[in-house]
Order: sequence, then structure tokens, then C-alpha cells
Amino acid sequence: MTFAERMLKIDRRIIFLVIGLCTLIPLLYPVGLPIKISPEVRGVYDHIESLPEGSVFLLSLDFDPASKPELMPQSISLLRHAFRKKLRVIALTLWVSGTGMADQVVTQVAREMGKESGKDYVFLGWSPGGTAVIINMGQDLYGAFPADYNGKPTKGLSVLQGVASLRDVNYAVSLGAGNPGVEAWYVFGKDKYKFELGGGCTGVMAPGLYPLLRSGQINGLIGGLRGAAEYEILIDQKGKAVAGMDAQSATHLAIIVLVVLCNLFYFASRNIARRQSQSGA
Repeated sequence: MTFAERMLKIDRRIIFLVIGLCTLIPLLYPVGLPIKISPEVRGVYDHIESLPEGSVFLLSLDFDPASKPELMPQSISLLRHAFRKKLRVIALTLWVSGTGMADQVVTQVAREMGKESGKDYVFLGWSPGGTAVIINMGQDLYGAFPADYNGKPTKGLSVLQGVASLRDVNYAVSLGAGNPGVEAWYVFGKDKYKFELGGGCTGVMAPGLYPLLRSGQINGLIGGLRGAAEYEILIDQKGKAVAGMDAQSATHLAIIVLVVLCNLFYFASRNIARRQSQSGA
């Protein structure tokens, strides 16, 4: 049996092992493969970067655990950037199933950055009503959320000083995995109350939001794990998104190499078999 024939009959478990290692090693030891920063991701970054200290930044975490692998890295990067810029952060969610997770990420990043609840940021939690919550916040933020997630009255919080409604928000970003999400924040929020809006979404949703981006209805869009990795690079804090993109790239490369090698071995074995049949004749 020739080498090409032996390779064509290789145990499939070896192939599974190669793919597994190509996925696991970059996750454990990310190398930070070069990633080109897209204009839509830079749009969100540049706008936050342009905000002066003390500006009001609203982050709506409109997703649940099913979308955590893509949208959690986006959340962490945006919060780190906002806290680093010393913005006043207002966080909430329109998805009841994502409330606990949203509280966890906001608290985690705030603790990491040395920020204090009520003074530097507030997590409002979830309020029933879906898109009606956006309208209510546009009319009276304290009416929509009389207390924060921990039950502390929102009136009197220093982080909300001078903030009566969405009209007082300098920049809002919705990280959405469906409806309500980015589109709802445009239709019921920005269009009515005239604040700047950016968006983030899962990779599969991004193409559907590009019309909003191209028309200027949102000024930036972070799409999927790739967008999260770009944002991590922009703030110079590489995390799970960059590691995930390394693993994805390494796995795709391994699959391409295996497909090419299998085809080469197949044609090589055919040529050898043809020569043997001709010599036998």
C-alpha cells in the first residue's frame, strides 16, 4: 500500500483530534491574528471616544444566554471603554431572560474598573412592556424605572443627575439578539427623542441591520464575534473574542489544508493505480 493510499484510509479520530487541537490551543493561548477594523465598528468606538468625561452613555443589553458567546464580549468591551472614558453609564435590558446575565457583566466590569454603583453607573434591570419601556423612558426615566435592579430609588442617584429622560442621553447602544433590539431603539427611541444610537448584534443578524447603518439611522454596528474582536483590538484589551477568532481561523485553515491534501492523495493514488494497470497489461 502506497503512502497516498494509507493517508486516504487514516483513522477519522486522528482528523477529529487535529480539528480539536486547532480549536482548543488558540482558545487557551491566543496569538492575536491580524484583524482589519471595519468602518462600522470604528463608528461606535470613535463616537464613544469623542464623548467628554461625564457624558451619559446608555447600554441596552437586549439578549439572553443563547447569544452570550457573541454579545457578551461586545458588552465587556463597551463597558470597559465607557468606564475608561469616565462616562456615566446607564445599563438595562429589554429581555427578561437576560436580566441576571446583564447584571453579572455590568457588575463584573464595574468592579474590575473600580466603579461604584449609583455614582459611576446604574443597572436599571428589566421592566415589563417591551418597546413601551423605551417610550416611557423618553417621557420620564424615573417613571419607567422608579428603582434600580437592587431596589434603590433612582431619584437622587448621582449618576442620573441632570438626566430626566432619553433626551438627556448623549449616546445609546443596543446589543440585540432579536426583537426588541436595535431596530426598536431606533423606531421608538432615537427617531422620537433625538439621541445618537449605535448597535451590536449576532453575526447572522448583521446583514439585516446594514440598511439602518447605510442610511445613518445608526452610526455604527458591531457584528458578531468578529465585531467584538475588532472592538477588543481598538481598546487594546484582547479577550475572548480575539481568542475565538484565532480558534475559528485556525480551524478553518486546518479544514482547508485537509481537503487539499485529501484531493492530492486521491489523485496520486489514482495515477499510481493507472500506471500499475498499464504495466500489468
